[in-house]
Amino acid sequence: MAIPINTYINAFQQLFFPHICSGCGADYIHHNAFLCAACNHTLPITHFFERSNNPVEQVFAGRIPLISGGSSFYFYKSGLVQHLIAQLKYKNNLAAGRFLGRCMGRELRQSERFAHIDLLIPLPLHPKKEFQRGYNQARIICEGIMEVWPKKLCTQAVSRLIYTSSQTQGNRLNRWKNMEDAFWASEPNMIKNKNILLIDDVITTGASLEACSRAILQVQGTSISIATAAYTV
Repeated sequence: MAIPINTYINAFQQLFFPHICSGCGADYIHHNAFLCAACNHTLPITHFFERSNNPVEQVFAGRIPLISGGSSFYFYKSGLVQHLIAQLKYKNNLAAGRFLGRCMGRELRQSERFAHIDLLIPLPLHPKKEFQRGYNQARIICEGIMEVWPKKLCTQAVSRLIYTSSQTQGNRLNRWKNMEDAFWASEPNMIKNKNILLIDDVITTGASLEACSRAILQVQGTSISIATAAYTV
C-alpha cells in the first residue's frame, strides 16, 4: 500500500521544525494542535457555563446583578492551567491565550445561558501595564473566543484609571479597596442597551471584575455577564 505523501511532509516538518506540546513538551502532536492528547485529557474542566448558581456566580451574589457567569477550568497551583496562563501573561505566549479562548468559546456557544450576549469586553489593563506587557491578555483570550463564537469585540468603551500592582495577594476587602473607582465607562454610547460579557483570565476574589462591572452597569440599558478561563480553587 502506498504511503500518502502528506505522511512524508508531516514527518519532514516535525523533524526540521518540531511542533511540541505547550503543556509537557512532547513532540508527537499534530502540527495544528496546541496540547498533546494526554495534556488535553488532564485539563480540569468545570462545566460552569452549563450550570446556574455555579461558584463563579456565587462570588458575585448580592454584589452585582450578574446575568450569567462561568469559567472553563479550575486553577490549581502548579497545574497545567496555571502554566498556560503564566505563559500568556509573562512569556508572550499569545497562542496559549487564544487556545484558552477557543476552549471558552466552544462552551459559550453551546450554552443557552449566554445566547443573549451582544458584546465581548476584555477586562481593561491600565495603559502603563499594557505598555509594559505589550498586550492585554484578556483581549488575546477574546480573540480565541471569537474564532469559534462570532461575537463583536469592544475594547474602547471602558477604561482603567488606577494602576495597581498584582492582585494575587491579599484578601477580598483589600483587593476591593485597591479597585474602587479603578474603571469608568469612557465611551458609554458604545455599550448603551447592550448585553455585555466581561472576559478575564482567572478569577480569585473577583474584585477587579466586580469594579469593572459596576462601571459598565452605570450605562443605560446594560446587563453584565462574566466569563473567565479559570476559577481559583
